[in-house]
Amino acid sequence: MPQDVTPQEGFCPFRGHQTWYRVTGDLGSPLPPLVIAHGGPGCTHDYVDAYKALAATGRAVVHYDQLGNGLSTHLPEAGADFWTVELFLAELDTLLDHLSIRDGYCLLGQSWGGMLAAEHAVLCPQGLKALVIANSPSSFPTWVEEALRLRRDLPGGIHETLLTYEQTGDFAHPDYLAATDVFYRNHVCRMDPWPPEVVATFDAIAADPTVYHTMNGPTEFHVIGTLKDWTIEDRLHQVTAPTLVLTGLHDEATPRAARAYAELIPGAEWVLLGKSSHMPHVEEHDLCMATVASFLERACA
Repeated sequence: MPQDVTPQEGFCPFRGHQTWYRVTGDLGSPLPPLVIAHGGPGCTHDYVDAYKALAATGRAVVHYDQLGNGLSTHLPEAGADFWTVELFLAELDTLLDHLSIRDGYCLLGQSWGGMLAAEHAVLCPQGLKALVIANSPSSFPTWVEEALRLRRDLPGGIHETLLTYEQTGDFAHPDYLAATDVFYRNHVCRMDPWPPEVVATFDAIAADPTVYHTMNGPTEFHVIGTLKDWTIEDRLHQVTAPTLVLTGLHDEATPRAARAYAELIPGAEWVLLGKSSHMPHVEEHDLCMATVASFLERACA
């Protein structure tokens, strides 16, 4: 990254709360900035921090922590009716206005962030110049079916162990946590050890799991939260922005889970990275950055 790319941090007021953000690069650049929506729901920007490398192309990169997470306002007392897709769509719109970039921006969403980005894109916002949906399912019921298939394929009785403690609701049992770790190291991040920024996000979820447990559930594969029936497949034909779909060969967002984005969004491109699971931005960093940079150059130079 060029030495003159100095990140600028700030807070965006949102419904009486604060959304933390960071801009890497110059928002005054002629290239539309790239906004990064992190996953979860309930993760933080840390694990997708690698995407700031795209600022080296001359395009500003905006990271932010969604409400309830990271450096943004935490609301552990808020109930399930508070944490909605509509809330996070409104927060994204507020951030775009706060940064004065609503008239021209690109959006990259990773995992849940890709689901959120798709929800944003189906509304056909005029300023959205390009969309990247990275490692995301288009339907949570399909995601769960695929996750169950993936864990049944793991050796050593991992699926049976997980099933035993899910039936009793004992998600904190050491055996359940150990089996969960095996799944994560096969299908979430295959690097050993995990990069510090990935560890930081998982530590943040453990410290305040309000959003993750409410909307998703206790793990990536036991989805019992408010999003368990979510799907966007019947609306994807409405997306008009140029779209890149990005997945990893070993991704928990399997080809079946992500296929609808590529097949139902008009003109969408789909790239499968062959040495990655759910986090190609760290597992195959250089190739992932080059892939996204090339797409953005073609879509909205």
